[in-house]
Amino acid sequence: MAWHGAFAVLAVASLPCLYILRSTGTAHHFAYLLNTSDYRILRMDEDHDRMYVGSKDHILSLDLHDINKDPHIIHWPVSERRRMECLVSGKDANEECANFIRLIEPWNRTQLYICGTGAYNPVCTFVNRGRKPQVRIEDLINAQAKKVISRHLPPPEEIFHLEPGRVESGKGKCSYDPKLNSVSALINGELYAGVYVDFMGTDSAIFRTLGTKTAMRTDQYNSRWLNDPTFIRVHLIPDSAERNDDKLYFFFREKSSEMGQSPVTQSRIGRICLNDDGGHCCLVNKWSTFLKARLICSVPGADGMETHFDELRDVYIQPTQDTKNPVIYGVFSVSGSVFKDIRMVFNGPFAHKEGPNYQWVAYTGKIPYPRPGTCPGGTFTPNMKSTKDYPDEVINFMRNHPAMYNAVYPVHKRPLVVRTNVDYEFTTITVDQVTAADGNYEVLFLGTDKGTVQKVIVLPRDDLQTEELVLEEVEVFKVPTPITTMKISSKRQQLYVSSVVGLTQLALHRCDVYGEACADCCLARDPYCAWDGKSCSRYSASQKRRSRRQDVKYGNPIRQCRGFNSNANKNTLEMVQYGVEGSSTFLECQARSPHAVIKWHLQRDNSDRRKEMRSDGRVLKTEQGLLLRSLQKNFKHTLVKLQLVVLSSRAVNSVLVEGGGGLAPSSLHSSSTQWTPSAGQYKDLLTILSQPEMSLINQYCQDYWQFGDPLLGALKAKDLKELKDQKKPRNRRHHGEEEEKEDQEEVET
Repeated sequence: MAWHGAFAVLAVASLPCLYILRSTGTAHHFAYLLNTSDYRILRMDEDHDRMYVGSKDHILSLDLHDINKDPHIIHWPVSERRRMECLVSGKDANEECANFIRLIEPWNRTQLYICGTGAYNPVCTFVNRGRKPQVRIEDLINAQAKKVISRHLPPPEEIFHLEPGRVESGKGKCSYDPKLNSVSALINGELYAGVYVDFMGTDSAIFRTLGTKTAMRTDQYNSRWLNDPTFIRVHLIPDSAERNDDKLYFFFREKSSEMGQSPVTQSRIGRICLNDDGGHCCLVNKWSTFLKARLICSVPGADGMETHFDELRDVYIQPTQDTKNPVIYGVFSVSGSVFKDIRMVFNGPFAHKEGPNYQWVAYTGKIPYPRPGTCPGGTFTPNMKSTKDYPDEVINFMRNHPAMYNAVYPVHKRPLVVRTNVDYEFTTITVDQVTAADGNYEVLFLGTDKGTVQKVIVLPRDDLQTEELVLEEVEVFKVPTPITTMKISSKRQQLYVSSVVGLTQLALHRCDVYGEACADCCLARDPYCAWDGKSCSRYSASQKRRSRRQDVKYGNPIRQCRGFNSNANKNTLEMVQYGVEGSSTFLECQARSPHAVIKWHLQRDNSDRRKEMRSDGRVLKTEQGLLLRSLQKNFKHTLVKLQLVVLSSRAVNSVLVEGGGGLAPSSLHSSSTQWTPSAGQYKDLLTILSQPEMSLINQYCQDYWQFGDPLLGALKAKDLKELKDQKKPRNRRHHGEEEEKEDQEEVET
């Protein structure tokens, strides 16, 4: 008989491992073994082809084409004295008492502004970007070459190095605790940061430092403004053509506790005006335009109740042609959403609560002028040049009403991607816009806490529904570890992924893995890839229309690959595989397309009929192939033949007396009296009753004489009953096993 495999459409993609990606040349792991950890991609500079990474005690400048090509590395640890002070305060030597780099911002064309935790004493400094490393990586590893380095250094302006004598305090710019997230944006020489500003990690604030403007922060210890927040992202979004209307948006999650209820997590979007100078009498040196709204990502249930995903994990801002209205993607626990109408929510009613025992309601009273949250000198306040010119009524209203009543919902009020009942959670997101033959698509790259990256597209349907399509999922790191940051370079078609254990560079597409068949390439539905007449390759809009085959929306190979399907079937290889009797065998057949399902058909010798194989105890189907268990010929054999001879108790007693056992007939009890033989009598019994069950009786009696405890008498009757049950008549016992032997296997893919 022969095994044939064929495949049809729609299945789940397999999970390529990292070594497979390496073998295809589409993944590069940062190979230099530094004494560091906690890698975070903090800045992309595509104009200079550099990527800046912060880690424990190190600053890395890497080539975007190849992260292992001539890396520029700066070692920036804390002093030994500072490290000892951190240890004395009770902090961990490896996880806390080091300089974890958390902020890298471009200061000008030649310098970077960089901050680290400084072993619970935040510090900042300036770094010359340079075009050459201060120390070659080989010399950094080999400390013996320090004397030779100074004679071969390039000119100072070309070296990637720390600016000497320019170290300053990082308070209000970087958190003390490396486990507390901080976000930052350097705009026009002013640094805006969402950060914790104290050693204990209890004072959270949105700060403005550096530059010439007044230093600003949120109202201190006011839970209505910020309540134990976790900062996620910060982004500048223009509000209109007027620059004075520009606002900076902060994405974070925080605790929200109502009277009599346990604290719950809520996701927020907050904003401030860049030209906010605070109030004149109230909110001095504090934001007078700070507002926040709730972000809601939920799934309606069959009973009408909604399941909320409240923990915002990451945000990606996708620019559009309209710079005032970008697309915002958010990751919430195990869902992903796209938000809109944010500006409409901030122009809506304010949230109001009369007291701690009251519920939040929409404020229906008089709104002071100018409307709270409006930027000075903008479209609606051209005559007010500063927030210090605002009436006290506006400032007081802002202090007591920082939250909006309405919430921001996703597009169509439902998430794009949902994962339930899975053993992982999404941690990061980045998005790439791709042009395909049948339109433009947004490809979502979703990082997980298991160290994998899912490549997903969401297709629109006619009924306003969407279809989620997982193109592939790849393991990025050898050890499962949460992915912390991801950056994408559409220009170089690369994805950069970081975690605590390392840094990896991935290609956005691997078209060649879909095989050399047009149908496989079409079924992949990957907008990056198209059939060019010979192979599955990177799609290019400049190619001639006749030679490209691609159908992302429907994935229909019948329509797209006419004339190519028959050729693919003719070229299918037939393979012979042998199995050994008594062992299992595995027939491998992996579909090139991740959206194909494998079907196995059995074709016996001298027959044209094919029967589809089903999984059972002998056949196991997997995504990679078919497992046939225990290949055996049909056989049957006899295990034992048993004839039981039953002797009467009178005959046994007579033999024992004649054999000198010392037991007189007068001493024999009646049939109702229990009789126990002596050791000598027992041996005579073994001579007479040479049966297989005697081994059990032997063990029983040996135990009886060895442990002559009266308590065993109570168990004796039970044991004898079990022996009698074992000695019930049995004539023959056969054991048969029926297995089929597969002499020949053929795989059709």
